Amino acid sequence: MKHYSVLKEELINGLNINPDGIYVDCTLGYAGDAKEVLRRLKRGFLFAFDRDEDAIKYSTEELSKISDNFKIIYSNFSNLKEKLGEENVSKVDGFIFDLGLSSPQIDERERGFSFQEDAKLDMRMDKNSKLTAYEVVNNYSYEDLVKLFYMYGEEDFSKPIAKKIIEERSKKEIYSTLELVEIIKSAVPLKYYLKNHPERQIFQAIRIEVNDELKSIEKALEDAIGMLNPGGRICVITFHSLEDRIAKTIFKKYSEIDPLVKGLPVIPDEYKPLLKLVNKKPILPSEKELEENSRSKSAKLRIVERV
Repeated sequence: MKHYSVLKEELINGLNINPDGIYVDCTLGYAGDAKEVLRRLKRGFLFAFDRDEDAIKYSTEELSKISDNFKIIYSNFSNLKEKLGEENVSKVDGFIFDLGLSSPQIDERERGFSFQEDAKLDMRMDKNSKLTAYEVVNNYSYEDLVKLFYMYGEEDFSKPIAKKIIEERSKKEIYSTLELVEIIKSAVPLKYYLKNHPERQIFQAIRIEVNDELKSIEKALEDAIGMLNPGGRICVITFHSLEDRIAKTIFKKYSEIDPLVKGLPVIPDEYKPLLKLVNKKPILPSEKELEENSRSKSAKLRIVERV
């Protein structure tokens, strides 16, 4: 199983691992990051979250080769506080959020994530969840599609694309990924299509909707901050501006002094920031990494530490 973990070295160094600590990989995938964490733990323990049964099966085998100090939880990471509570864990030394899709998910044609391969419209990270890309494309109203493409895809041609989808699906259902790509292509000027590739934005928007990604990120980050031990760190890798904006906004909120007390000579403890930014600006992939893996192009790593 070929999987390339983006910014792996920077993430593992940034996590500042305590060999006896408790760590949580909220986005296990194919265990690229988890393996590196587990190798560095002595008496420590790793919990990992994923919704993809294929990824869980593969990662269980891979991690078992290193040690038994891990447990994989089949759940959305938005449930991390509740699920870790069931394991009697209330304090954690480090969290990893490596957002976006893993390479095998993109490359597995029948999952319907790629706009370059023909497959049934699916895009579910958890194959057992009910909502699919097919449902979104064939059943959402014009207004909902416009809102979706604009909010989650930041697509300028959201209205004409939604209009064209409604028009085409009234003739026959839209079944496959490449059918949808052709509809998007026919809804925008050719010059715009060739320069901007709006199918990327539309597929991203549908995928976010199907997997409820952005709400999950917000909730999980808030919970992770609350569970972090002093000196513990959260590392977040994002792949598009919407994810990055959420991480940046939440980290800013918890790393700045409350404006009410900012000018005081002594800041009361309850007003002191919970976090400090380990890197003021996001860490980006090196030239070497970009050469090795073009999919890392849009990746950004942000790291914070509990004060």
